[in-house]
Amino acid sequence: MDRFARMDTFIRVVEAGSISGAANRLGIAKSAVSRRLKELEEHLGVELFHRTTRKMNLTDSGRTYYHQCVRILDDVLEAELSTSQAHGELQGSLKVALPLSFGLMHLGPAMNEFLQEHPQIAFDLDFNDREVDLMQEGFDLAIRIANLPDSSLIARRLAPIRTEVCASPAYLERMGTPKSLDELLAHQCLVYSLLRDFETWHFADADGKLLKTKIRPYLKSTNGEYLREAAVDGLGIVLIPSFITYKDIERGALIPLLTAYTRPQLEAYAIYPQTRHLSQRVRAFVDFLVKRFAGTPYWDECLSIQ
Repeated sequence: MDRFARMDTFIRVVEAGSISGAANRLGIAKSAVSRRLKELEEHLGVELFHRTTRKMNLTDSGRTYYHQCVRILDDVLEAELSTSQAHGELQGSLKVALPLSFGLMHLGPAMNEFLQEHPQIAFDLDFNDREVDLMQEGFDLAIRIANLPDSSLIARRLAPIRTEVCASPAYLERMGTPKSLDELLAHQCLVYSLLRDFETWHFADADGKLLKTKIRPYLKSTNGEYLREAAVDGLGIVLIPSFITYKDIERGALIPLLTAYTRPQLEAYAIYPQTRHLSQRVRAFVDFLVKRFAGTPYWDECLSIQ
């Protein structure tokens, strides 16, 4: 068995978390995967995994070997692709995880433009607001909207993400316009329920002092586009990213509220594991997104948000 094939099989087991998962990704029998691992461990003279009936955990030797294998195989693949594509187009697959609303509204058109420039790229796109495990699920990269904590991931900033508190004219006429944060508690609030503390909204005053206010969730949803529609229909006050609401605010279907306060700003990032080198196609795609979203986002320019 070719040593590169054994190394690749070992990487697939680590990233899939199981022999069966690796077998599915490789399209071979579980017995073949087990045999390759056994041959690899016999060749190296060490155990790469602590095996139990439920899990396979890397040994210290296995963890070190995994990182070395990733670098080696990425270098080989990159050398081959760089050589074959030196005078040709980018080609190969890109598996990308994207947030649902931002992905459909703003990243989808960007990807279509990228494909027009690089038609040999094969995208595999997962539009979902869940936080995927890049390595175990085999993603090349993900787009996330967050304040990223310290992690094993490398991130490149794409765009600032601002949020707006807004409601429809019909709702405000019926229920009144809140003038202070305390008044929010008396209103019907539409909340994005995937946030950890969705019953608390965060603001900052003119001096930059951070403020928290409790709200009364009238309607909860895991999808921002639905919350936008509910707000336009007059069901309540919503705190939502401006990339979702900017057209409604422009046409007067939603009215920004509590504008004396600001909201903590998030960022949109392209992220990928630091254990992997950026392939030529991943690097080209991330560079394309950084350039496309450089400066003030067009959805905020429309609203004259500073």
